[in-house]
Amino acid sequence: MAAPGQASSLRVVTTSADLKSLVEAVGGARVEVHSLAAPDQDPHAIELKPAQLARLRDAALLVRIGLDHEPWLARLKVDCPVVDASQGVRLLQTETPRLRAERQAHSHAYGNPHYWLDPQNARPMTASILDALSRLSPADRPRFEANRNAFLLKLDTRMKDWAARLAPLRDTKVVVIHDSWSYFAERFGLAIVGAAEPTPGVPPSPAELAKLFARMREAGVKLLIADPYSNPSLVRQIAAKTGARSVTLLPSGDDYLGLFDENAKRLTR
Repeated sequence: MAAPGQASSLRVVTTSADLKSLVEAVGGARVEVHSLAAPDQDPHAIELKPAQLARLRDAALLVRIGLDHEPWLARLKVDCPVVDASQGVRLLQTETPRLRAERQAHSHAYGNPHYWLDPQNARPMTASILDALSRLSPADRPRFEANRNAFLLKLDTRMKDWAARLAPLRDTKVVVIHDSWSYFAERFGLAIVGAAEPTPGVPPSPAELAKLFARMREAGVKLLIADPYSNPSLVRQIAAKTGARSVTLLPSGDDYLGLFDENAKRLTR
């Protein structure tokens, strides 16, 4: 609760822990932020609890990943302003063919939604957050700008460290389980040869797996990147059949900069 004469906190709800971290970086002490998804949840399939729905009803602002990353959000009634954090981000795979759950092909017109996994995309993301918070509290804009500038200075310092640590892996050929890592790979120079799930969230068929094994052997792929919610038996099967070493990277985290610290550590361990 705000002290006498002090403005009350701006209540913000985000759809991911990463966005929560970025809103807190810009908003500082002026914001109270809750994430609808925990870092270890599959963000495509979330069931909200009554307390979360109540926070959403009371929110002054909702910040979302956007694109088609939160299909469950369309079922909810949102009365507050909404920030789509993908605005201003250079998207990858904007015309990638995808399959719906009923396996009918359609053209994915939005692009790969895992853009926050390129840490440099925190620049346009925090710019959108800054503008939205400033509309809610114009008098605080200088404070929000100072907070964002301090965060970007930290980002620049950490970027140099991540780039140096991951430099030995540049041009390493990898296969991913879920197509989450295109932005991360482009930023740090990994070469993704293929994805085990030809359609996000849909297990590969035996024929698709056989093609993947052949492609990995032909390309000399020795590294397999999994997500925390990847099917463990699928990861083991691919590793056993191809000799690739598997590593589980974190696609989300409560501390945005710490997320890349941890993934750099896991890749270089």
